[in-house]
Amino acid sequence: MTTEVVCTFIEFLTRALIFAIIARALASWFVQDQSNPIVQMLHDITEPIVGPVRRFMPSTGMMDFSPLVALILLQILETVLVRLICS
Repeated sequence: MTTEVVCTFIEFLTRALIFAIIARALASWFVQDQSNPIVQMLHDITEPIVGPVRRFMPSTGMMDFSPLVALILLQILETVLVRLICS
């Protein structure tokens, strides 16, 4: 594969994960039925990213900032990978 294809894939994957994390956070505010298949799918996709972040973050009571931290870390990871591979 060319580096352009790899960079495009990294950007696409990062954007898809960011969208899924945002959708999961919004669903946690509005969807009461956590057994909903869409909510379950979002949880399954994002938990490998958000879960480890949550374990390292201090407890803040009712607010869970781990999705926000995961979004920031994904952006940083994408920037580093794209600069290393595509430059």
